Amino acid sequence: MTDINKMIQKWHASFKKGTDFDSWGQLVEAIDEYQILARHLQKEVQSTASSSELSEDQKKTLSKIATCLELRSTALQTTQSQEAFKLEDLKTLEPILKNILSYNKDFPFDVQPVPIRKILAPGEEENLEFEEEEDGGAGTPDFFTTRVPGAVEGTLLPRLPSEPGMALLTIKIEKIGLKDAGQCIDPYLTVSVKDINGVDLTPVQDTPVATRKEDTYIHFAVDVEIQKHIEKLPKGAAIFFEFKHYKPKKKFTSTKCFAFMEMDEIKAGEIVIELYKKPTDFKRKKLHLLTRKPLYLHLHQTLHKE
Repeated sequence: MTDINKMIQKWHASFKKGTDFDSWGQLVEAIDEYQILARHLQKEVQSTASSSELSEDQKKTLSKIATCLELRSTALQTTQSQEAFKLEDLKTLEPILKNILSYNKDFPFDVQPVPIRKILAPGEEENLEFEEEEDGGAGTPDFFTTRVPGAVEGTLLPRLPSEPGMALLTIKIEKIGLKDAGQCIDPYLTVSVKDINGVDLTPVQDTPVATRKEDTYIHFAVDVEIQKHIEKLPKGAAIFFEFKHYKPKKKFTSTKCFAFMEMDEIKAGEIVIELYKKPTDFKRKKLHLLTRKPLYLHLHQTLHKE
């Protein structure tokens, strides 16, 4: 068996693994597998002609499959809608990937090939120009993320209707302390509520881009309405805050650090929480503080109960 046939077998196995996870509702695992496969497909697409056994048309098809994997991954991380890329749609690409060497029909979806760029899957190491973290160590690269054009206003949601005897939580994000706060371009926070396995319990929300920077602080002063009554959150759940900013040299939005609040920390008043190094660990298994310096995320909590 030739090298390319072995590679296609690996791609197909990864594709099947991802769609199986997706079918079983193991969304975190599915997202990881989709992003890793998209990364490998793009690596092949970006290889030079002399080192690749694929034609330019075949590479274009692979790149479109990578686009669809990204679309499905994005759909699993956000609130499902009619426009979201569905699992059934993704599964129609399995025979195309499996038979890429003989496939010569039009691609079934009107998508554009992924632009030439770095796509980093969770846990993967790349020989990138690593950014220096606050304590002087080399940073861990996070996977590729984008913002929808025009999303500088954020995607915050209104407060849910109240229910007798149940509490709703408003979190005011005051400010975040960072050594290089003044250098961050288009900074914003992604807020999500995850169960103990890292699966979303509510829609993911983005704050508007912060415009006020002062010394080592970026000020947000925005209210985030948690989209589930506190009593309905399962044991072990946590609220995550991912700090993101745009990197013009690399042309993508990067997660610089993250913080989280566990259920026993939900109480009215001010709270200051620690910042951790990326990539975001939604399962909270391997946590590493971003810095030894006293820099934190500053929040104010308000509980609403009838």
